[in-house]
Amino acid sequence: MLKTYKNIVVAIDFSEKAKVAFERGMNVARLTDATLHLVSVIDTHSFGSVEAYDLKYAKALTEKTLDQLKEYKVIAEQAGVKNVQVSVEEGSPKAVLTNLADTDLIIVGATGLNRAERFLLGSVSENVVRSAKCDVLVVR
Repeated sequence: MLKTYKNIVVAIDFSEKAKVAFERGMNVARLTDATLHLVSVIDTHSFGSVEAYDLKYAKALTEKTLDQLKEYKVIAEQAGVKNVQVSVEEGSPKAVLTNLADTDLIIVGATGLNRAERFLLGSVSENVVRSAKCDVLVVR
């Protein structure tokens, strides 16, 4: 039996690979009449210690990211996707993307990191593939 996706999550970090993932997500959402969830994760681990974490900076970054996601939403709706949701989450992208409820498909861009950086930092796309409880599409 052919699986039909109902909730598609596209990880958006505004990189070139994320734009490719967004395009692919729009196409799959149109074909399956699925809800397209555009999710951007602000990696709070990169902010350092709690004392150094500036709430004003985080709020401004969240607002800017949400504005950019809304632009993507307009593009998706104009392309024929009927239901588009946007959200900005905080935390580890690897953990956030794999723990979203009711997700049938996660689409992520392939990493742009070199081999040494992947060894030290780990790749979000690689971790999502290993940890997700649903289908994952990694686009290049």
